[in-house]
Amino acid sequence: MTAPGARPRRPAAVALRYRAGAAPAPRVAAAGTGPVAERILALAREHDVPLREDPDLVEALAALDLDALVPPELYGVIAEVLAWAYRVNSEYAAATRGTLSPAP
Repeated sequence: MTAPGARPRRPAAVALRYRAGAAPAPRVAAAGTGPVAERILALAREHDVPLREDPDLVEALAALDLDALVPPELYGVIAEVLAWAYRVNSEYAAATRGTLSPAP
């Protein structure tokens, strides 16, 4: 609920990139609000990337520069998010096993 006269909060989004062994921590791949956030979310949905809503984490990550490594202070919460994403991907793979048509 928004207070009378208050402006609705603009959508915000952050995308992380992580390749084990390539860097010591995930990097900020994209961040933005409004139309930029909507585009980040649309691309994630288009590519079946799991989405997690966490406004406090988005705020902390959006304060970083693009391509910046996630700071050690956020490792714990990022580890939780990565574990969640791996679990969601595994559940999705198990649920769709055998239902996808083979590539021609």
